[in-house]
Amino acid sequence: MVEHRLAEPTATIAPHAIGKPSRRRLSGLSLLLREPRVLLAGGFLLLLLAAAIVAPAVAPHDPLEQDLMLNTLPPAWDSEAEPGYLLGTDSLGRDVLSRLIYGGRVAFTVAIVAALAAGVIGTALGLVAGYFGGWVDAAISRVIDIWMAFPPVLLSILLVAVIGTGVTSVILAIVVIDWTRFCRVVRSETLQQAKMEYVDAAVTLGTGRWRILLKEILPNVLPVVVVLLSLEMGIAVIVEAVLSFVGLSVSSDTPTWGGMIAEGRQIIYQAWWVLVFPLVLLFATVLAFNQLGDGIRRLTDPVLRR
Repeated sequence: MVEHRLAEPTATIAPHAIGKPSRRRLSGLSLLLREPRVLLAGGFLLLLLAAAIVAPAVAPHDPLEQDLMLNTLPPAWDSEAEPGYLLGTDSLGRDVLSRLIYGGRVAFTVAIVAALAAGVIGTALGLVAGYFGGWVDAAISRVIDIWMAFPPVLLSILLVAVIGTGVTSVILAIVVIDWTRFCRVVRSETLQQAKMEYVDAAVTLGTGRWRILLKEILPNVLPVVVVLLSLEMGIAVIVEAVLSFVGLSVSSDTPTWGGMIAEGRQIIYQAWWVLVFPLVLLFATVLAFNQLGDGIRRLTDPVLRR
């Protein structure tokens, strides 16, 4: 892309008008689909997301339906299990599998919305700080330093306790805390891209600074942002589970993985499955997000691909 601009200075600066970058994007997509960890992690996450979206159709029972006559039923492979309760029931006779499926709705809602919002804010500020520099960079960097001095989980608990419980409050708390993660990485990447020859070529042709930032630098920073988004979604799932565990997420009537873990901890000796299954699912989901992000990073980083 750099050589093309230098060889043909009269052509349009934006690389998207040329056929080669589109073929490179298709090549990158095919590489992603050939990466085992990306396929496994992405397939697992898509399966969970699809189950959460169509939860009423795939959940075997109402997650809020209680039947004290069927409390703490073991999983289906146990000799004392009841038909229709694949993963058993909790202390109130509610189906564990159905609650896991519905709990995925809260987890993925928080993960997707919070990560995207934090990504947009952090990326925008990081681009501005890294490209314009000067007092703008200094001001944004000082705010990041102050923000990151607070322990993130404790700060999120404090924010939710102040603004109240609910999915919106959890998302807002995550965004307020984690935009700094995107801002620092994007700022560093923008500083490197701003020194590249293709930026000098664009400046020579009289391209405006904002156009260079949005049309030239941003597309080259996006692969890093995509990796950060994947990792941030895993972090958001953990934060939501922690807040649910301490009762600061959604209402107690709404199934959440953290709430199930909190309940299962109290009856671990009577019904281990109430604790173990949401813990395993939480661990697997976070691991899948991390593996997906790591796989994308390895395929988009030219140094790691060698």
